[in-house]
Amino acid sequence: MLLDLSGILRDPGVRESFDLTLDFSDMVFGGIAPAQEPVKASGEVRDSAGVLLLDGELSTTLHCVCDRCAEPFLRETVIPVHAVLESDPDSAESDDIWTFRLTEGKADMDDILRTAFVLNMDAKQLCREDCKGLCCRCGANLNRGPCECKPETDPRLAVLEKLLK
Repeated sequence: MLLDLSGILRDPGVRESFDLTLDFSDMVFGGIAPAQEPVKASGEVRDSAGVLLLDGELSTTLHCVCDRCAEPFLRETVIPVHAVLESDPDSAESDDIWTFRLTEGKADMDDILRTAFVLNMDAKQLCREDCKGLCCRCGANLNRGPCECKPETDPRLAVLEKLLK
């Protein structure tokens, strides 16, 4: 979706608000599509000393799978969005990932908001901070309780274990 910002470019005191619903269900992270529900985006674009600043937030419920215990879980998330919108066609191309170029006075909101969503996704999804994960031998979920595995004996100490019996 393109957001027309020509009013702000002509009259610097004007603010342009936006309130969008986006579909990011096609994005896949680690084999999972976490944004199965609509992503709500809201905020505004304002002129600050000749620079257009976009401030807003994305909110949705993520459908995740824990990277430690492999259990599915839901997480409410709010992602802040802050970007600079470049309107001068003669300016040099910026290397800043948070600077976006306007095309004919319009901002490509899909590009801006999708970039913010992707860059703010956690590298690891955990169902909770203290997730214990899975037993490395039997695969039991240790969050539900201890497994039935006996601790392995160091082979160098096997002779001493026989003495204890």
